Amino acid sequence: MPTTLQNVVFPGNQDPDVLPLYADPETWSSIGGKPVRLSAVASIDNVLSRSSVRVRAGRRVSYGTYFNAFPAAYWQRWTVVTSVTLTLRTTGPGTVLVYRSNASGAQQRVTSHPVGGSETTSFELPLTAFGDGGWYWFDLIAGDEDLVLEEGSWTTEAEPATPGKLSLGMTTYNKPDYCVATLGNIADSPALTEAIDRILLVDQGTQKVRDETGFAEVAARLGEKLRVIEQPNLGGSGGFARSMAETLELDDTDFLLLLDDDVEFETESALRAHQFGRFSREPVIVGGHMFDLLDKPVIHAWAEVVRPEPFLWGPSFEEQHRHDFRKQNLRQTKWMHSRLDADYNGWWMCMIPKRIIAEIGLPLPVFIKWDDAEYGLRARDAGYRTVSLPGVALWHVSWLDKDDTQDWQAFFHTRNRVIAGLLHSTQRRGGRLMQNSGRQDLKKLLNMQYYAVQLAVDALRSVLDGPEALHRSISEDMPRARALAADFPETRVYRPGDPDTPVARGGRALPFLGDTPESPKGLSLALFTLKMVPQHWRRDGDERDAPDPELEYAKRDAHWWRIPHHRSVIVGTADGAGKAWYRYDRTKFRRLLRESRELTAEIEKHWDDLAQRYRAALPRITSVEEWRKTFDGR
Repeated sequence: MPTTLQNVVFPGNQDPDVLPLYADPETWSSIGGKPVRLSAVASIDNVLSRSSVRVRAGRRVSYGTYFNAFPAAYWQRWTVVTSVTLTLRTTGPGTVLVYRSNASGAQQRVTSHPVGGSETTSFELPLTAFGDGGWYWFDLIAGDEDLVLEEGSWTTEAEPATPGKLSLGMTTYNKPDYCVATLGNIADSPALTEAIDRILLVDQGTQKVRDETGFAEVAARLGEKLRVIEQPNLGGSGGFARSMAETLELDDTDFLLLLDDDVEFETESALRAHQFGRFSREPVIVGGHMFDLLDKPVIHAWAEVVRPEPFLWGPSFEEQHRHDFRKQNLRQTKWMHSRLDADYNGWWMCMIPKRIIAEIGLPLPVFIKWDDAEYGLRARDAGYRTVSLPGVALWHVSWLDKDDTQDWQAFFHTRNRVIAGLLHSTQRRGGRLMQNSGRQDLKKLLNMQYYAVQLAVDALRSVLDGPEALHRSISEDMPRARALAADFPETRVYRPGDPDTPVARGGRALPFLGDTPESPKGLSLALFTLKMVPQHWRRDGDERDAPDPELEYAKRDAHWWRIPHHRSVIVGTADGAGKAWYRYDRTKFRRLLRESRELTAEIEKHWDDLAQRYRAALPRITSVEEWRKTFDGR
């Protein structure tokens, strides 16, 4: 009996913004090497149901789209599937055309078939020539009447390598409305609920999911499949660690799909990830892509890596970042046709085989940040790869309207990056990791972001405390970091109507209307640093008696090489809620610069010893037994 690997699907919520991810009826061309859309005929009214769509008479629609093309290269590389069958059930006159691409993005027609009346058409398609990349997809051309695609699927006759069920692990902190909506989406999908063994909802907040409107109803629909676990706030790492620990006790579960709370869930993606895991030759971590919940056709990244020298995470190349499918479709984006490898996948959506969890353990006890990247690197070191699978995705609130490198999360950014480097860096003394970390501190100091640097300094001290302290401090680090903000006046956000809101005597800086100016690099950066650091060191100034702000900048215009020229300046917040007042303080600048440099040098000097300590402790601090003590309050 055939197994469905991928259904042809359409947006069930009638959202026109996401339509470019499912169907492409537009006419495209290229001008100066850049794609140009020449038409605007897409209409959500042509989506008839979750599985059905209409093609108007005389029109052509391509389903070579993010959610409906078949990522052949990934299935050939990682799974036991050697061929797939595309089956389409249509009503009305027209033509079905099947295409493929190669790793260079060159499109080739495979076959075509005329249809009429009510008809089911199948195409057997081999997975034998996609070693470096390539997709399959189909187009529909309607005849002199409308052509309706009733349903479609990509199936295989192969047998899965791992037949087990899927469990879901959701971690939440005060996002009960999102959780209830996600549970409702799952309950509305009979295929997904059938594939699921358990839904492990780890609630770490003060606004309980069980108290949210609609929870009782959806809980009744899901029945014994849903288990809500309430525990103290241990961050994302603690919530997902609990899901993993519970999964190891589930006999019928072979895969755990981790989900963030503030997401909009495409349930078909969970089914695809599950099938990819079931048919994989060897266990692989299957990651989902992240689209912007507030700008839905925009993807965060395609495949993310940790660059060895600076030990920094990010997309494997910059063109992936925030690709907009309204402006450039899948078929025209050549790099999307190459098969890209990843080091890790964000835990907004990531499926981990139970076998991997049993072998390499649970996450690091680090609250948030770098837990997902470190786990991917740890799995890679154990011989298990991460596949960020195209066509598997959800929508998540993006980081455009946040700057978590300047708030309390700066502690976790710095500490957890260094710990991950100690565990997995292959470079001598961590390569440029500590140098880069020190430069980030200096940049923030010159921008009068003293709170963020204080947190970075505390983070370096925490690294030196060793791995033994991580479990003990996991519930204390975040409250401590947040409480520290009271000592740093730049953390106050002035909102409209606040009577003591500062006013810049020079008014508001003019915005940059063109491209973002290029930052200093190379020799110009060295000269900038040689000029600004001594200048800030010699300045007199106390933030408690600061002069009026000189200028006010929008957040996007407050470039790090502009702000250091000021003693007192206003900068808008990333979320647009208000503005912050940054003031020079000589005592803080000197103390924090000295401490940052001393701690950075100490870690770099003792890198090998620290790495040995952390690596030796890794199996114990990521064990179920050690985590159980933390779940129980130690």
